[in-house]
Amino acid sequence: MTDCIFCKIINKEIPSYPVYEDEEVYAFLDMTQTTKGHTLLVPKKHVTDIFEYDAQLAETVFSRVPKIAKAMEKAFPEMAGLNVVNNNREVAYQSVFHSHVHLLPRYSKQDDFKMTFADNSAMYPPEEMTKIADAINEQVN
Repeated sequence: MTDCIFCKIINKEIPSYPVYEDEEVYAFLDMTQTTKGHTLLVPKKHVTDIFEYDAQLAETVFSRVPKIAKAMEKAFPEMAGLNVVNNNREVAYQSVFHSHVHLLPRYSKQDDFKMTFADNSAMYPPEEMTKIADAINEQVN
């Protein structure tokens, strides 16, 4: 894809700070550095988001996450944790439409990354939870 910033980074048309590369994926530092070491892992094949993955691409991309995470842990012994985030589509905060996985090292609860989940459990009694689970289960191939 000619207008994709990540494709340009993968093709070395735009400089980056590489962390890992093989034939199928490229990992590089996110320019925002939300926390020290914030890394993006991208498939070299242009796909917009997770909805365009097949099983092989998912295995390829997500199997690299532990490898990079362990390298980050060794590089930054002060790292206390790690968030792995994959945003898909604009409503889910995807801002670059080439699929990517964020690896965000965490050093303390007071660092610059926040992630919260609302507790809407009161809105979903057991019967509704069953309906939701069944609807998804019926579509899994």
